[in-house]
Amino acid sequence: MAGRLEDVESEMIRYYAARAGEYDDWYLRRGRYSHGPTTDAAWHSDLGAAAAWLAGRGFHGRIVELAAGTGWWSPVLAAQGQLTLCDAAPEPLEKARVRLAAAGLAARFQIRDAWSEPDTSADCLFAGFWLSHVDRGRLDEFLGLVARWLVPDGLFAFIDSRRDPESGALDHRPPVDDVQVRRLDDGTSFRVRKVFYEPADLESALDRAGFRQIEVIATDRFFVLGSARRY
Repeated sequence: MAGRLEDVESEMIRYYAARAGEYDDWYLRRGRYSHGPTTDAAWHSDLGAAAAWLAGRGFHGRIVELAAGTGWWSPVLAAQGQLTLCDAAPEPLEKARVRLAAAGLAARFQIRDAWSEPDTSADCLFAGFWLSHVDRGRLDEFLGLVARWLVPDGLFAFIDSRRDPESGALDHRPPVDDVQVRRLDDGTSFRVRKVFYEPADLESALDRAGFRQIEVIATDRFFVLGSARRY
């Protein structure tokens, strides 16, 4: 079992490196990610609600973004503090660098796995669409890592996926045993872990990890939004 988990972990990194050039198609509902006008409008509505929610979390000071990818959410964070973007693959971080430069915003960039132990402390930490890549048996372990990043009363916030058949690409099938096969535009396929955590499960896990002021809510269809503070 351990070997299988390690294989999926390394495959996920290769997938997101290879997907960097087309990743934003998912956010923008382009190509294989368009599900028609009605569903796409619902998606954009939820995406706007998630962005407004994130902007109102009170980020400040030293902000760390783990598994930052192409930096879709990074301008919101960089406008509020000193942002460091971390990702295990350099290709998506280059897209994030261009995005922030276009917005006239500054940040630091680190090639860093989300599971790496902290090398400094942060006032705030954000993870977008990462918790759903954390194996169910390791969720408590990861939240413990988040707590070690944060100063006392530090803020942790996340945005992640709800289970919805029209969230991903048209040719993506649902996960089996929390592992999903994903295809790129050129037909190349990769396995990724995809876990659809329920808000109550995340609330319980945050409580076990020693967080307070826990809030986990959902948008109308597509996203889970959560925040909490370290004791």
